Amino acid sequence: MKSNTPPSELSLALDIIRPAIVRAVVFSMIISLMALAPTVYMLEVYDRVVNSRSGMTLAMLTLMIVGAYAVMEILEKIRGSLLRAAGVALDEKLSKRVYDAMFQGFLKRQVGGSMQVLNDLRLIREFLANPALLAVMEAPVALLALALIFAINPILGWSAVVGALAQLGVAWMTEKSTRKPLMEASRSAVGAQQMAESSLRNAHVMESMGMLDAVHARWNKRQAEFLAYQAQASEGAGLWTAMSKLVQQVMGSLLLGLGAWLLLGNALNGGAGMMIIGSVLGGRVLAPLAQLVSQWSAVVNVRAAWERLEGLLAQVPPKPKNMSLPAPKGFLSVEGLMAGAPGHPAAIVRGVQFGLNAGEVLAVVGPSASGKTTLARLLVGLWPAMSGKVRLDGADIHTWDKSELGPYLGYLPQGVELLEGSLAENIARFGDVDMVQVEAAARLVGLHDLIMALPQGYNSPIGRDGAVLSGGQRQRVALARALYGKPVFVVLDEPNSSLDEAGDVALANAIASLKQLGTTFVVMTHRTSVLGVADKMLLMRDGAQQAFGPRDEVLAALQKARQPQVQAAQAAPVAIAPDANAAPTAA
Repeated sequence: MKSNTPPSELSLALDIIRPAIVRAVVFSMIISLMALAPTVYMLEVYDRVVNSRSGMTLAMLTLMIVGAYAVMEILEKIRGSLLRAAGVALDEKLSKRVYDAMFQGFLKRQVGGSMQVLNDLRLIREFLANPALLAVMEAPVALLALALIFAINPILGWSAVVGALAQLGVAWMTEKSTRKPLMEASRSAVGAQQMAESSLRNAHVMESMGMLDAVHARWNKRQAEFLAYQAQASEGAGLWTAMSKLVQQVMGSLLLGLGAWLLLGNALNGGAGMMIIGSVLGGRVLAPLAQLVSQWSAVVNVRAAWERLEGLLAQVPPKPKNMSLPAPKGFLSVEGLMAGAPGHPAAIVRGVQFGLNAGEVLAVVGPSASGKTTLARLLVGLWPAMSGKVRLDGADIHTWDKSELGPYLGYLPQGVELLEGSLAENIARFGDVDMVQVEAAARLVGLHDLIMALPQGYNSPIGRDGAVLSGGQRQRVALARALYGKPVFVVLDEPNSSLDEAGDVALANAIASLKQLGTTFVVMTHRTSVLGVADKMLLMRDGAQQAFGPRDEVLAALQKARQPQVQAAQAAPVAIAPDANAAPTAA
């Protein structure tokens, strides 16, 4: 009964390289058959040359065997080229999809959304040239060799079958003894690598607060786990690899001895030469299995990589191709929004509802942990909503194709992240660098003069994560990136947290300039410098919307609500300090 389960994306991707694999199998079979040429040459020399004492026969046989070697090398080169081309084709088919799935998995906080998946794709690609796979390709010739051994004598044939079963048993024991430690070693290695990457990203914090030894101890623990599991797997694999070689050597000698015994009893078809032929063919029967055993760690690793990659692609399906939408004008509508972090059931934002016309500026205020950053991620479509919608010009912003929406949208996250490259590339979002637009964005945020003072100007490299820039400079570059191309909708999450007074003024001027061009702004802020250019104001507390409306009305309502508290504080009795010179304090 056929399964109704559709093939996975990885299985479908293999269809692209199947013709190359089939050709590689054909070449492998020919190469495996031609590997018998030295044995044939040896028998012919003993049979023809020694008996006939003909130099010409020896010369012709030698010429033929040299030609056979040359053909084998050519075929192996062609097979290698086919498999490398298949690896490139597989990478071209999957690399963008895997990269996108890794990226989306990271955004959704799903398992697998890490750099490990790129290593998994590399393992699968490189396995196409692994000796274990080549051994599988040569397996049909092993069956042919077994049939020929049976033709020589059934006793030799059954002896070869026993040897093959013994090799299968060794392969099974290798799998049993190495799979778990190899899987655990891989998991520990990934954990150690991720910890090392995290420590590098936080190098300044670790150095300043003396955390290096403690973090190194934790990394060393994971590294020690990896080495221990790897050693355990290596010991098991080494034992069974030795057993595999032993089985192959014993079987070669056993077949040779059995052949001699059968020859003495006149039961060996083909004469004395078949003793050697039977022994050689027995080696060809066992060779693919022995090769698999010796490369079993690679088989386990690529199988684990396949499972991880398949799991990620299943968890993060490709985004459907949505119908192209017209360019937005900046009308924002938030409808009964309730949402939390992806993968977590707890709601962080609850009951948020408001609307903005194109060209309006909304200031979102509230204490820490009030849900402002979560709201910012929802407004730009990074996180899905549990209920409700964020609509831009009537379209759901979460499902809008970001490659189409991106040029019309600007976003400055609370944690500024820049990419390694030049200032111009970062401001231009690593697309085609339009220097007119780059300079315009830099001027908007007051960054142009600072950039022009650098030796390479806009072509100055900023280093990894913008390491050569100060915190305020990184924030201004990220702000220029958000405003590049004069987008119609911009979300700024604490845009002035690292800015000085001049930066605050530049930010307010930039918002005012683009507001006149029709850009809609939502600014999450703790500071009052942005309020001067805001049209509306949203107050959040504990993830809920407390007030929304025109800025002056909300501020007046807040002031009115605070008056009883101020009056109560003013009416509180004043404690007189024993020291006459001491300042009075409120009780």
